Amino acid sequence: MNAIQAGALRQLLERQEIAALGTLHNGEPFVSMVPYALAPQGRGFVIHVSRLATHTKDMEQHPGVSLLVMDERAPEVPPQALARVTVQGDARPCPPEAPLYAAAKEAYLSRFPNSQEMFGFADFSLFLIEPRSLRVVGGFAQAWSFTAADYARCMGAEG
Repeated sequence: MNAIQAGALRQLLERQEIAALGTLHNGEPFVSMVPYALAPQGRGFVIHVSRLATHTKDMEQHPGVSLLVMDERAPEVPPQALARVTVQGDARPCPPEAPLYAAAKEAYLSRFPNSQEMFGFADFSLFLIEPRSLRVVGGFAQAWSFTAADYARCMGAEG
C-alpha cells in the first residue's frame, strides 16, 4: 500500500455514505443497502440496523459479510472505471456495554444526525464490520489489494 492508494481508499470511504451489504441467507447470497460510518481507530465500519431486517438476522447467524462502496456515476466516466472497494469482513454486534460503543455511536451520528431517534427504537442496534481484506479499484486498470492491517494504518489516524 502506497500513499496514493491509501489516499484513494480513504477519500472514497469518506465521500460515500452508502454500501451494498452482502450476507449469507439460507445458504444463498443476499445483498441489501446500509448507511455506514467509519469506525474509530481504523477498526472498520459501523452500521445501525434493525433486528427485523433480513441482513441483521443473517449477520447474527453468519458474521462473514461483504461491503461494496462505489463512487457516484458521472456521465463522462465509463461504469467500469468507477472507483470502488469491496470489503470482506466479519460483522459483530456492538452493544451499549461494549468498550467501542460510545465512539461508534458518535461516529455514526456525526455522519447521520437525523438517525438519533432510531437509537431509541428497541429493535435497532449497532454492528461493527471488521475488515479481513479489501480490493480497491481506483479506476480503469487500477486495482489494489489491502489487508486488515493496511486498512487500519490507512484509516487509523482519522477513524
